[in-house]
Amino acid sequence: MRLATVTTSEGLRLHVRGDDGYVDVGQATGDPRLADIMAVLDGGSEALDSIRQVSAQQGRELREAEFGPAVPAPGRILCLGVNYVEHALEGGRAPTKWPELFVRGADSLAAPYGDLVKPNLSTRFDYEGELGLVIGRGGRYIPAEEALSAIAGFVVLMDGTAREWQRAATQWTPGKNFDGTMPIGPELVTTDEIDVSDVQLTTRLNGEVMQSARTSQMIFDIPQTIEFLSSFTTLRPGDVIATGTPGGVGFARQPPVWLQPGDTIEITVEGVGRIANRVVAEDRDTDGWPWIPPAAASAVL
Repeated sequence: MRLATVTTSEGLRLHVRGDDGYVDVGQATGDPRLADIMAVLDGGSEALDSIRQVSAQQGRELREAEFGPAVPAPGRILCLGVNYVEHALEGGRAPTKWPELFVRGADSLAAPYGDLVKPNLSTRFDYEGELGLVIGRGGRYIPAEEALSAIAGFVVLMDGTAREWQRAATQWTPGKNFDGTMPIGPELVTTDEIDVSDVQLTTRLNGEVMQSARTSQMIFDIPQTIEFLSSFTTLRPGDVIATGTPGGVGFARQPPVWLQPGDTIEITVEGVGRIANRVVAEDRDTDGWPWIPPAAASAVL
């Protein structure tokens, strides 16, 4: 199945893609709880079965502007860094033998086709196209051979990064958490719909290909990632996992390429979907704001 969170006059509501457009799940089932993707994920296989039964009902086509973030309010967003060899090397690092992990908050999410706001406090705003996972059943100490049973489905995402904020200290959190810098969607594609172990990931900036890789090139594949994360934390329904970006990011290019207002950044993951966002300037006066990363943070980029 393909599930989408849609902006309506009643707020964000879960829809399922059927043969004849998108069906409002809460209306079609008569169960208002199923209007929310988090409630569906909490409901497990029973809730998903209810959705399958109504997916053939009369639906409607959606405009891109109607799609909201596929998972609007996840409990956590767990992100792998440098999970492709080429990306590690372009950043001057040897391929890692231990997963590099950082965490994003839900306020950093954005709609899959909405405006992407470039932070005023960053002049080095970079793109990272990625495949994302959404946890379904979840659990703790999940062995790699059982990892897929813990996953609800897959999404496309873009890990927008303020590089000078990322590198100003030893922790990456500030550079990865500006509000609205991770578009995610357009649909949550369930695991029975697609095998993502070897699909093409492509990032285009203003139509030009910047990143091109296959998910089989990950250093830590999806089963290993689930096994690793569940070693130290219980994965819960609705948690989002970003699996890392391949080589070709802006900071590694000569000269560097930074996202600017007016740009369009587009990420496609074969079989999962496509997101596309227009970069806009932040509508807020930050002149004189005291917290600006030191020049040394920019020198390492």
